[in-house]
Amino acid sequence: MENDKTTTAPSRIRAGFVGAGFMADVHSKAARAAGADLAGIASSSHASAARAKDRLGVTQAYASVQDLVEDDTIDVIHVCTPNVTHAALAEAALNAGKHVVCEKPLATNVKDAVALTALANSRGRTAAVPFIYRFHPMVREARARVRLGQVGRVLTVQGSFLQDWLLSSEDDDWRVDESLGGPSRAFADIGSHLCDVVEFVLDDRISSLAALNRTAFSQRAGRDVRTEDIVSVVFETSGGAVGTLLISQVAPGRKNRLALEISGTTETLTFDQEQPETLWVGRRSGSQLLVRDPAALDPSAARYCSLPPGHPQGYQDAFNAFISDVYLAVRTGTVPDGLPLFEDGLRAARLTAAVQRSAREGGWQEVPPNHPESTGRKTPLLTLKERQ
Repeated sequence: MENDKTTTAPSRIRAGFVGAGFMADVHSKAARAAGADLAGIASSSHASAARAKDRLGVTQAYASVQDLVEDDTIDVIHVCTPNVTHAALAEAALNAGKHVVCEKPLATNVKDAVALTALANSRGRTAAVPFIYRFHPMVREARARVRLGQVGRVLTVQGSFLQDWLLSSEDDDWRVDESLGGPSRAFADIGSHLCDVVEFVLDDRISSLAALNRTAFSQRAGRDVRTEDIVSVVFETSGGAVGTLLISQVAPGRKNRLALEISGTTETLTFDQEQPETLWVGRRSGSQLLVRDPAALDPSAARYCSLPPGHPQGYQDAFNAFISDVYLAVRTGTVPDGLPLFEDGLRAARLTAAVQRSAREGGWQEVPPNHPESTGRKTPLLTLKERQ
């Protein structure tokens, strides 16, 4: 009798990467941790892709992005390129029938973000944006406490995202160039992360805001600078909370400090991304420092504890958890709770536009919700098996 070679084991996801910089490193590590085949990479040139192939351990370097996107053996495309290219590359990948992980910002304007969100929904593909700070277990714990009413009615929010990598006028990067990074830098780059965490933890939306922008240096490395280094925002939410946000890429000594403090009628919760193993729970009496321990956390937070207590988890672990959830959606067609999709990328584009309008025109700006026709999933997600 002939051997039956039929197997019920799930096929490994074959991941392709566009871009060869820092974010490609992060994405590829996460994809490998999630059990994917690192099947291919394309970059600005074949030589650049070949170098990244060897550095990252990818199977094949493609001569062009088009060759990679049109390869029927590739299941998921990771877009890790400069901001202004995101929309066109994500569109091409979706039109080729691929699932997509697109670095933020999803697009540098609302119109393109609306179109991409609608396209992803109509194609039935998993299309995700890495708002990965959601995947710190202590952020999930904060969200659970708000949802369960342990915080009480939320009254105030204080948030900041501070870095110092552009502190000197000689510090430069492609993100500073509006033609590559888009019209907003500090807010679109890191302020979008901060707003996403605020709205995610609160399970609420920023309904209106007023903002000020500042550019610390009119020139960097001899080039004129039009994008902002600092953003200050005051806001209110649909649920009635009020808050302030400070975003800066010129804050000495701060490397990547996303900090959030939420005060309700019962508790205050404080999270600091540079100290991600703890959540401070403030009460009128009996405040405590809650340490990451799956035995003591809400199940929604314990799920993301990939290491035992006392073994610190950080940024890459959060990114790994995000990609793991993306691939779970690809395989099953079911979206895990809290997975940031293109709808969330569109939300970030709307917030960025409101901040830019307020900084330019002055006064308060409304932040419109995502339109139902843009965010409602018209077709179910297709699983990897169904796509094949």
